[in-house]
Amino acid sequence: MSLVLGIDTGGTYTDGVVVELNSKKILTKAKALTTREDLSVGIRNCINNLDFQDFSKINIVSLSTTLATNAIVEGRGCEVGLLMIGHEPIGKLPVAHYCVLPGGHDIKGRSLKNLDLELTKEAINSFKGKVDAVAISGYLSVRNPEHEITVSKMVQEILNLPVVCAHQLTTSLGFYERTITAVLNARLIPIIAELIESVKKVLQEKEMDAAIMIVKGDGCLMSESLAREKPIETILSGPASSIIGGTFLTDTPEALVLDMGGTTTDIAILKNGVPRINQEGAKVGGWLTRVQAAEIFTYGLGGDSYIQVTRDKDITVGPQRVWPLCVVAHEYPYLVDDLKINFEESYDLMFAQATDCFMFLKNGTAEELSAWENKAISILQEGPRSLYYLARQLEIDPNLFNLQHLINLGIVARISVTPTDILHAKGIYDQWNQKASDIGVEILAGRAGMTKKEFVEAASERIINDLCITCLQSLSDCEGQKIWFKEDDSSMYFINKALAPSKNQTFDCFFKMKIPVIGIGAPVEAWLPQMAEKLHTELIIPPHAEVANAVGAATGKIMETVKVLIKPGEAGSGYLMHAPWERRVFEELDEAVNFALNEAKARAAATAEKAGAKNYELVVNHEDVYANTGMIENDIYVESRIEVTAVGRPEWEKEEEKDGFFVFETYGPK
Repeated sequence: MSLVLGIDTGGTYTDGVVVELNSKKILTKAKALTTREDLSVGIRNCINNLDFQDFSKINIVSLSTTLATNAIVEGRGCEVGLLMIGHEPIGKLPVAHYCVLPGGHDIKGRSLKNLDLELTKEAINSFKGKVDAVAISGYLSVRNPEHEITVSKMVQEILNLPVVCAHQLTTSLGFYERTITAVLNARLIPIIAELIESVKKVLQEKEMDAAIMIVKGDGCLMSESLAREKPIETILSGPASSIIGGTFLTDTPEALVLDMGGTTTDIAILKNGVPRINQEGAKVGGWLTRVQAAEIFTYGLGGDSYIQVTRDKDITVGPQRVWPLCVVAHEYPYLVDDLKINFEESYDLMFAQATDCFMFLKNGTAEELSAWENKAISILQEGPRSLYYLARQLEIDPNLFNLQHLINLGIVARISVTPTDILHAKGIYDQWNQKASDIGVEILAGRAGMTKKEFVEAASERIINDLCITCLQSLSDCEGQKIWFKEDDSSMYFINKALAPSKNQTFDCFFKMKIPVIGIGAPVEAWLPQMAEKLHTELIIPPHAEVANAVGAATGKIMETVKVLIKPGEAGSGYLMHAPWERRVFEELDEAVNFALNEAKARAAATAEKAGAKNYELVVNHEDVYANTGMIENDIYVESRIEVTAVGRPEWEKEEEKDGFFVFETYGPK
């Protein structure tokens, strides 16, 4: 049997599955709470919950993770030194230490200025004791990487630290974006290394001799060694894995895949069974990278979204994430008694909800905290407490202190009413402490001037309508529209008529989606049927939908692409080959093309093997581009684009054919 253990570490839960690939059967599945302070704890708990005995038969452990994405958003990672060659910074940089060196190239790959080796050596030495890794970005290095390669060797000789070159990560133009990509990649090296080591620790405990694979942001797999070199490629790994899992479980080629998790709802549009790829590069934490990833639309709406009642008695859901009352009270039942003693309904809270509670996470900040902040931490170290309890203990009006600063520092977490609590109050879920949910909902209902039943119905309607809007927004974005519906009054006028019609409106609206919705994630069975009804579309919730992310991690394939560009030479003489590894001059076009094709095939194959592929196919796309000016008899040669993709079968799959590869070539118009 070909057994694979798939693990997804999400923002709230760590999911696990054991898949038998030949029969496509899910043998067992499990969940455990994600332990952000130490991921190995959540992973260990998840594996234990699988209740699986034959771990020795598992060949591969495949991971999907939000770790890289979260680290970029939160600004975490190691200290990086940046060496920029041939150009000053174009915009804000995610580094404190950087130097600009002479050098760089033009669009033809010609050196603009020679490297100053002494100045370069001084710059590298200036990083000693200050950085843990070095990123190098040369101007137009995608046309000629020679300067980056030379400086990289010098860094390794002088500092003996991890080095990342921009040309190794992308072949796309955009000096600023390539620089950002190189810096973030260097910053993530120890974070992904820590994840891999944590997983290895758990595998050793279970006596599992299995290789580790990691899901990339485009849904494909890469080996542990490649992930250590290019951790930036794991951004959006979790959402991409959910798409792969959804397609594996449903075999539906055209659909909207909606993954509702604890923190976010992630949406992707499937065409011919594959998600669209964001050609511009993934944008994470405000940084535009040149990392190709699946085009995924993310919204702050999930099972752990913060439900609030505004001063105008409106109900809002998200985008902030909090811990559900029912989950924390399950472990600390005394919170139920804390909530029973609360503020008067007429008491106006400026910075919080009356249902808010707080719990201590961990120490660790160089910032000087106020006296009351230190006292609040001391109280919470004994266990979670309600806002009312804290106000009494601190002897401060709750409107005169705000714990958001401690939340931002990761020292304290907020606990409050969430969609998960709404489901407990409705009696749909009973996994956690239902009494805590009931009391929290009653408190908010009183604040909104409603009965408990009315509030549950109104909050549910808000959640369902917001899910409808996420689908409409994603489809609109996919069509290239730049309208953010919630900020556009005209759009919301018609949307509200369709989703929340009033009894006396003079005309009705409705939406009809022409593709089905594949719903995955633990809460979808509770929320998506009514959403699909409002959007007049088919809803597909496959078996094992609650662990589809882990299924995607276990069932992905390997795809590695090498791109080469050939352009006319200088003064119309000869041809220039621009490859990720070198720039080379040829006299004849055929000579340049043949060399580029052979090298690209060899390098794509080598990369696929390094990524963990055993059997693979090489898909070759070769297009010669000519311009027809209409002024001269012959068309003018513009460029040749060569792209070789190795599509690999992960090594745990057993095939009757002998090891090797097949080549499929396609040629564009001349």
